[in-house]
This record gives sequence, structure tokens and C-alpha cells, in this order.
Amino acid sequence: MTDTICVGAIAGAFGVHGEVRLKSFTSDPLAVADYSPLSTEDGARLFDIEITREIKNGFAAHLSGVRTKEEADALKGTRLYAPRDRLPNLPDDEYYHADLIGLPVFDAGGVELGKVRAVQNHGATDLLELQVPGKSSTVLLPFTLAAVPTVDLTAGRIVADPPEGLFD
Repeated sequence: MTDTICVGAIAGAFGVHGEVRLKSFTSDPLAVADYSPLSTEDGARLFDIEITREIKNGFAAHLSGVRTKEEADALKGTRLYAPRDRLPNLPDDEYYHADLIGLPVFDAGGVELGKVRAVQNHGATDLLELQVPGKSSTVLLPFTLAAVPTVDLTAGRIVADPPEGLFD
């Protein structure tokens, strides 16, 4: 498990006074500011965050040390991370995406189906994107209790009962 979790990303400048467009990846989108200061992935920069208003696809926000549109534009695409210990503990049946990525997925017989490459959500439910050994394409496994009965973070593995024909 990682020491930091990605909780947001900067989508570019908003206006001409150094505000940024901020995308939140937290379950309560406004909570992204509660975990401030947030760091860049490499930890080189820390930002205190003040959300100023809601905008389409996120928030307008002031970041400490960012005063101009040019400085805000230069941060476009920057992911923002919070220390894991500042985030809430999750119930037993919920997981941070960062904890799932990279885990091997096995069927009930112990055969490896693949490794979790990403966690996606297109509206209905979360999907585990699996990189299948020996294939260049990926498979999307529904992240439901029926299809994924066991997630064992301690052992570092997932046991799946995929829908019929998914891996054909």
C-alpha cells in the first residue's frame, strides 16, 4: 500500500488571477480541501487549497503559491496527493483504488487471470481493468460482490468469479 493517495488533479487555469480548475477524486468532492496541504506526486511541492466556487466538472480553487494564470496553467495535469493517514478508514467492503492497482487476480481454482491495471467507473459500477498475461488487450471485470467475492489486501490478491465468457 502506498503512503499517499491521489485525491485530485489540476485541470488548468480558471480566470486570470491564479485560480485553478480542480477535479476532486474524493467520495465527497468538497472534502478534497479538508486533506490540505496536498503534495505533487514526487512530493516536491505542497499546496494549501481554498475552494472558491463550484464550476462545471469540478471546482475553482486558490492554491498557495500560485498567483498568476501562467503559474496555474503550468500545473495543468498535476495530480494532488494526501497522506494516507489523513484519509478516513474505509468499511471492510470499500477500497482505495490505489490499493487495488497492481494486485494479481485469481480464479477460485488459483489460476491467475491478470493484474489490476486500473479501476474505472462509467456510471453503473466500478470495473477492474485487468492486464491478462500473454495478451496485449485488457479485460473489464465488474467490481461486484458476485464477480469479485474476495479482496485480500493483506495477502495482496483478489479472487474473482468472472461472468461466463469474459476471458474467452
